[in-house]
Amino acid sequence: MSDALIVSVSGVRGIVGTSLTPEVAERYATAFGALIRESGGRTAVLARDARASGPMFADVVGSALQSVGVSVIDCGLIPTPTAQLAVEHHGAAGGIVITASHNPVEWNALKFVGPDGLFLSRKTAGRLFELAANPAPETAAFPGDAVEDEAAVERHLDAVMGLDLIDVTAIRRRRFTVALDCVRGAGGNIMPQLLDRLACRTMGMDLEPDGMFPRLPEPVPENLSGLGELVRRAEADVGIAVDPDVDRLAVVDETGTPIGEDYTLAFAVREVLARRTGVVVTNLSTSLVVEDAARDYGAVVRRAPVGEANVAALMQQVGAVIGGEGNGGVMLPDLHLGRDAPVAAGLVLSLMARTGRSVAELVRAAPRYAIVKAKVGRQGSMEGIYQSLQQRFSDATVDRQDGLRLAWGDSWLHVRPSGTEPIVRLIAEAPTSEAADTLVSAAKEYMSS
Repeated sequence: MSDALIVSVSGVRGIVGTSLTPEVAERYATAFGALIRESGGRTAVLARDARASGPMFADVVGSALQSVGVSVIDCGLIPTPTAQLAVEHHGAAGGIVITASHNPVEWNALKFVGPDGLFLSRKTAGRLFELAANPAPETAAFPGDAVEDEAAVERHLDAVMGLDLIDVTAIRRRRFTVALDCVRGAGGNIMPQLLDRLACRTMGMDLEPDGMFPRLPEPVPENLSGLGELVRRAEADVGIAVDPDVDRLAVVDETGTPIGEDYTLAFAVREVLARRTGVVVTNLSTSLVVEDAARDYGAVVRRAPVGEANVAALMQQVGAVIGGEGNGGVMLPDLHLGRDAPVAAGLVLSLMARTGRSVAELVRAAPRYAIVKAKVGRQGSMEGIYQSLQQRFSDATVDRQDGLRLAWGDSWLHVRPSGTEPIVRLIAEAPTSEAADTLVSAAKEYMSS
């Protein structure tokens, strides 16, 4: 994996001490402060996940914002969606969340939030990066103030518990036993409290928010064997895992088997559409299980480029009732247009309570697909590769919103440069793993030629 700083609509991220240094963080935080002042704003929310480098970067970022006259509301160690809600709650002009989300422990990042609680649009992010490339703005004659907000998590929990789409009474009646894996990230500060409020019996692992990830932190099936063992040992009804900044949630069934993170959104879609009609939005790399869930309720699915900001923009445009990404990120506009693991957990448990079905039964009730994912090193221009793939698969429906997506009725192939890592992602889905692997292998051929 490259040591270069990754600058994208998702923010700036890199390896601590190599591509992401205090000097780099200061430059981008100062530019963000200048962006806020350009818009007439004066206040920003600051938050971080549990990574060991977080306090250092928080000190740098807070001071940089204050230096250009922006006052800071410091929420400390909280989930990313909690920080997004804090921006809205305080009427702040923006926010910076210090988190590298699912990246390994040696990484960190700055994610930039706009005044609407959403990550920056491509246009606004472009302006931020222009400011960061120019000489630093002058230090303000009167630096901004700094105050602490210790109630952000409590407000988030209250908001989730108050959602009409989550049947709190039904969940409490079931008294679920839940195995919980927070990978020693920020989830330890919110998920146990949520489950306690829902009257669940929680069997936890790695709940300490110290950032010392005991495994690769992305909540994908290959990283959840420990949670599966805990489910079996505790005879739990379900296992749930969150990523370090708590915007993604993955589910393990009652046998201890990870079902794949796409099912998180599919389950949430089923629970929402059972109570409300409307459009569903997801990204181009999300499983067909989401389309199947929507189809069962007569709903339409619209697809956006990968990335929370892109999904949120399309959700706003079409007035979606629910959306999200197949990485376990659920976005419920009744609360906010951000990926939110506590919301996802509430909807999954609500579905289980309403239907009386176990996770394994819910999976068996719908068609099953195989997804194959691969990564290759990022090359130069991808255009020639896209054209070659289109010629080879001339019978496919083509989508060029984000890289290249080729689709058939029951399968698809998506080839796109990552916005968070220096790689190209190859993802295919089909009724069998052999068919999906054939599609990925075909893409690899063109990547290596």
